[in-house]
Amino acid sequence: MSPADLRTLAESAAALLEDADAADVIAWARREFGSGLVVASSMADTHLVHLAQRVVPGIDVLFLDTGYHFAETIGTRDAVATVYDVNVVTMTPHQTVAEQALTYGPHLYQRDPDRCCALRKVEPLERGLAPYRAWITGMRREDAPTRAGMRVVEYDKARNKITVAPLARWTQQDVDAYVTRHQVLVNPLLYDGYTSVGCAPCTRRPSPGADPRSGRWVGSSKTECGLRQQPGGSER
Repeated sequence: MSPADLRTLAESAAALLEDADAADVIAWARREFGSGLVVASSMADTHLVHLAQRVVPGIDVLFLDTGYHFAETIGTRDAVATVYDVNVVTMTPHQTVAEQALTYGPHLYQRDPDRCCALRKVEPLERGLAPYRAWITGMRREDAPTRAGMRVVEYDKARNKITVAPLARWTQQDVDAYVTRHQVLVNPLLYDGYTSVGCAPCTRRPSPGADPRSGRWVGSSKTECGLRQQPGGSER
Protein backbone atom coordinates (compact mmCIF):
# COMPACT_ATOMS: atom_id res chain seq x y z
CA MET A 1 0.00 0.00 0.00
CA SER A 2 1.15 3.53 -0.75
CA PRO A 3 1.78 6.02 2.05
CA ALA A 4 -1.44 7.79 1.09
CA ASP A 5 -3.37 4.52 1.29
CA LEU A 6 -1.88 3.69 4.67
CA ARG A 7 -2.72 7.15 6.00
CA THR A 8 -6.29 6.83 4.80
CA LEU A 9 -6.57 3.35 6.31
CA ALA A 10 -5.26 4.61 9.66
CA GLU A 11 -7.64 7.56 9.77
CA SER A 12 -10.71 5.47 8.96
CA ALA A 13 -9.70 2.68 11.35
CA ALA A 14 -9.00 5.14 14.17
CA ALA A 15 -12.52 6.50 13.89
CA LEU A 16 -14.09 3.06 13.51
CA LEU A 17 -12.21 1.45 16.40
CA GLU A 18 -12.05 4.28 18.92
CA ASP A 19 -14.62 2.64 21.18
CA ALA A 20 -13.86 -0.97 20.22
CA ASP A 21 -12.75 -3.65 22.64
CA ALA A 22 -8.96 -4.10 22.66
CA ALA A 23 -9.26 -7.67 21.37
CA ASP A 24 -11.39 -6.44 18.46
CA VAL A 25 -8.71 -3.88 17.57
CA ILE A 26 -6.10 -6.65 17.43
CA ALA A 27 -8.45 -8.84 15.38
CA TRP A 28 -8.85 -5.99 12.89
CA ALA A 29 -5.06 -5.69 12.61
CA ARG A 30 -4.75 -9.42 12.02
CA ARG A 31 -7.31 -9.30 9.20
CA GLU A 32 -5.58 -6.33 7.58
CA PHE A 33 -1.94 -7.37 7.93
CA GLY A 34 -1.80 -11.11 8.60
CA SER A 35 1.79 -12.26 9.18
CA GLY A 36 2.93 -8.67 8.63
CA LEU A 37 1.84 -7.85 12.20
CA VAL A 38 4.12 -7.82 15.25
CA VAL A 39 3.77 -6.91 18.92
CA ALA A 40 6.48 -4.70 20.41
CA SER A 41 7.04 -5.34 24.12
CA SER A 42 9.55 -4.02 26.64
CA MET A 43 8.56 -6.81 29.06
CA ALA A 44 7.90 -4.17 31.70
CA ASP A 45 4.50 -5.87 31.74
CA THR A 46 2.92 -8.65 29.68
CA HIS A 47 -0.81 -8.03 29.54
CA LEU A 48 -0.66 -6.84 25.92
CA VAL A 49 1.32 -9.91 24.87
CA HIS A 50 -1.15 -12.15 26.70
CA LEU A 51 -4.09 -10.49 24.97
CA ALA A 52 -2.44 -10.57 21.54
CA GLN A 53 -1.67 -14.30 21.70
CA ARG A 54 -5.27 -15.00 22.62
CA VAL A 55 -6.38 -13.28 19.40
CA VAL A 56 -3.43 -14.26 17.20
CA PRO A 57 -1.81 -17.48 18.48
CA GLY A 58 1.88 -17.69 17.60
CA ILE A 59 2.21 -13.97 16.95
CA ASP A 60 5.72 -12.51 16.76
CA VAL A 61 6.75 -10.43 19.80
CA LEU A 62 9.63 -8.00 19.30
CA PHE A 63 11.87 -7.36 22.33
CA LEU A 64 14.83 -4.97 22.39
CA ASP A 65 17.65 -6.27 24.57
CA THR A 66 19.56 -3.06 25.22
CA GLY A 67 22.23 -4.68 27.38
CA TYR A 68 21.11 -2.49 30.27
CA HIS A 69 17.94 -4.29 31.33
CA PHE A 70 17.15 -5.37 34.86
CA ALA A 71 17.56 -9.10 35.40
CA GLU A 72 13.84 -9.19 36.21
CA THR A 73 13.01 -7.88 32.73
CA ILE A 74 15.11 -10.53 30.99
CA GLY A 75 13.50 -13.14 33.23
CA THR A 76 10.06 -11.90 32.25
CA ARG A 77 10.96 -12.17 28.56
CA ASP A 78 12.14 -15.76 29.05
CA ALA A 79 8.95 -16.65 30.96
CA VAL A 80 6.79 -15.13 28.21
CA ALA A 81 8.62 -17.17 25.56
CA THR A 82 8.00 -20.34 27.56
CA VAL A 83 4.44 -19.82 28.78
CA TYR A 84 2.67 -17.83 26.07
CA ASP A 85 1.82 -18.92 22.53
CA VAL A 86 4.17 -16.40 20.90
CA ASN A 87 7.42 -16.23 18.96
CA VAL A 88 9.76 -13.87 20.83
CA VAL A 89 12.17 -12.08 18.49
CA THR A 90 15.03 -10.44 20.41
CA MET A 91 16.92 -7.58 18.76
CA THR A 92 20.24 -6.29 20.06
CA PRO A 93 22.28 -3.16 19.26
CA HIS A 94 25.17 -3.37 16.82
CA GLN A 95 27.60 -2.85 19.70
CA THR A 96 27.75 -4.43 23.12
CA VAL A 97 27.79 -2.10 26.13
CA ALA A 98 31.57 -2.53 26.36
CA GLU A 99 32.09 -1.80 22.66
CA GLN A 100 29.90 1.28 22.88
CA ALA A 101 31.96 2.53 25.83
CA LEU A 102 35.13 2.20 23.75
CA THR A 103 33.57 4.20 20.92
CA TYR A 104 31.66 6.89 22.82
CA GLY A 105 33.13 6.73 26.30
CA PRO A 106 31.63 5.14 29.42
CA HIS A 107 28.18 5.95 30.79
CA LEU A 108 26.82 7.47 27.59
CA TYR A 109 23.34 7.21 29.12
CA GLN A 110 24.39 9.90 31.62
CA ARG A 111 26.16 12.25 29.22
CA ASP A 112 23.93 11.92 26.16
CA PRO A 113 20.84 9.80 26.90
CA ASP A 114 19.24 10.61 23.55
CA ARG A 115 22.19 9.15 21.66
CA CYS A 116 22.28 6.12 23.94
CA CYS A 117 18.58 5.45 23.31
CA ALA A 118 19.10 5.96 19.58
CA LEU A 119 21.89 3.39 19.52
CA ARG A 120 20.43 0.81 21.86
CA LYS A 121 16.69 1.13 21.26
CA VAL A 122 15.69 3.09 18.16
CA GLU A 123 18.12 1.56 15.66
CA PRO A 124 17.43 -2.05 16.76
CA LEU A 125 13.70 -1.33 16.60
CA GLU A 126 14.02 -0.12 13.00
CA ARG A 127 15.75 -3.36 12.04
CA GLY A 128 13.25 -5.41 14.00
CA LEU A 129 10.23 -3.75 12.42
CA ALA A 130 11.58 -3.88 8.86
CA PRO A 131 9.84 -7.17 7.87
CA TYR A 132 6.44 -6.05 9.15
CA ARG A 133 3.73 -3.72 7.89
CA ALA A 134 2.14 -2.90 11.26
CA TRP A 135 3.13 -3.08 14.91
CA ILE A 136 1.11 -3.29 18.08
CA THR A 137 2.17 -1.17 21.04
CA GLY A 138 0.97 -1.26 24.65
CA MET A 139 1.09 2.51 25.16
CA ARG A 140 -1.86 4.11 26.90
CA ARG A 141 -3.08 7.68 26.93
CA GLU A 142 -2.87 7.99 30.68
CA ASP A 143 0.77 6.92 30.75
CA ALA A 144 2.06 10.45 30.22
CA PRO A 145 0.95 13.86 28.87
CA THR A 146 3.02 13.15 25.73
CA ARG A 147 0.69 10.23 24.96
CA ALA A 148 -2.66 11.82 25.78
CA GLY A 149 -3.54 12.48 22.15
CA MET A 150 -2.55 9.14 20.66
CA ARG A 151 -5.13 7.32 18.55
CA VAL A 152 -5.96 3.63 18.51
CA VAL A 153 -4.61 3.35 14.96
CA GLU A 154 -2.10 5.77 13.47
CA TYR A 155 0.04 6.10 10.37
CA ASP A 156 3.73 6.20 11.26
CA LYS A 157 5.13 8.39 8.50
CA ALA A 158 8.74 8.01 9.58
CA ARG A 159 8.56 4.21 9.18
CA ASN A 160 5.74 4.03 6.60
CA LYS A 161 3.90 1.57 8.83
CA ILE A 162 0.70 1.36 10.83
CA THR A 163 0.89 1.65 14.61
CA VAL A 164 -1.89 -0.09 16.55
CA ALA A 165 -2.53 0.84 20.19
CA PRO A 166 -5.40 -1.40 21.33
CA LEU A 167 -4.95 -0.39 24.99
CA ALA A 168 -4.92 3.36 24.33
CA ARG A 169 -8.12 3.95 26.33
CA TRP A 170 -7.24 1.57 29.17
CA THR A 171 -6.70 2.91 32.67
CA GLN A 172 -4.40 1.38 35.26
CA GLN A 173 -7.52 -0.10 36.82
CA ASP A 174 -8.29 -1.83 33.52
CA VAL A 175 -4.75 -3.23 33.40
CA ASP A 176 -4.90 -4.47 36.99
CA ALA A 177 -8.28 -6.11 36.42
CA TYR A 178 -7.02 -7.91 33.29
CA VAL A 179 -3.86 -9.11 35.04
CA THR A 180 -5.89 -10.48 37.96
CA ARG A 181 -8.60 -12.07 35.81
CA HIS A 182 -6.15 -13.89 33.54
CA GLN A 183 -3.29 -14.42 36.01
CA VAL A 184 -0.93 -12.66 33.67
CA LEU A 185 2.85 -12.87 34.12
CA VAL A 186 4.10 -9.74 35.88
CA ASN A 187 7.58 -8.23 35.89
CA PRO A 188 8.56 -8.47 39.61
CA LEU A 189 9.74 -4.84 39.57
CA LEU A 190 6.11 -3.72 39.38
CA TYR A 191 5.64 -5.24 42.83
CA ASP A 192 8.72 -3.42 44.09
CA GLY A 193 7.66 0.19 43.66
CA TYR A 194 8.46 0.68 39.97
CA THR A 195 5.63 1.98 37.79
CA SER A 196 7.51 2.33 34.49
CA VAL A 197 10.44 0.05 33.73
CA GLY A 198 13.21 0.78 31.27
CA CYS A 199 16.97 0.33 31.35
CA ALA A 200 18.34 -0.15 34.87
CA PRO A 201 20.71 2.86 34.91
CA CYS A 202 17.92 5.21 33.84
CA THR A 203 15.00 3.90 35.91
CA ARG A 204 14.08 4.74 39.51
CA ARG A 205 11.07 4.21 41.71
CA PRO A 206 8.87 7.34 41.44
CA SER A 207 7.76 9.28 44.49
CA PRO A 208 4.33 8.29 45.86
CA GLY A 209 1.59 9.93 43.80
CA ALA A 210 4.00 11.15 41.11
CA ASP A 211 3.57 10.65 37.36
CA PRO A 212 4.10 6.93 36.64
CA ARG A 213 6.94 7.76 34.25
CA SER A 214 8.68 10.25 36.55
CA GLY A 215 11.18 7.57 37.52
CA ARG A 216 12.58 7.51 33.98
CA TRP A 217 15.67 9.62 33.14
CA VAL A 218 15.60 11.31 36.55
CA GLY A 219 17.45 14.63 36.58
CA SER A 220 17.01 15.31 32.86
CA SER A 221 14.27 16.79 30.70
CA LYS A 222 14.02 13.58 28.69
CA THR A 223 10.57 11.92 28.80
CA GLU A 224 10.58 9.48 25.85
CA CYS A 225 13.17 7.16 24.35
CA GLY A 226 12.33 7.97 20.73
CA LEU A 227 10.57 4.75 19.74
CA ARG A 228 7.28 6.49 19.10
CA GLN A 229 7.05 9.03 16.28
CA GLN A 230 4.36 11.54 15.41
CA PRO A 231 2.94 11.35 11.89
CA GLY A 232 5.24 14.20 10.90
CA GLY A 233 8.25 12.26 12.08
CA SER A 234 8.86 14.02 15.39
CA GLU A 235 8.51 12.32 18.73
CA ARG A 236 5.25 12.55 20.62
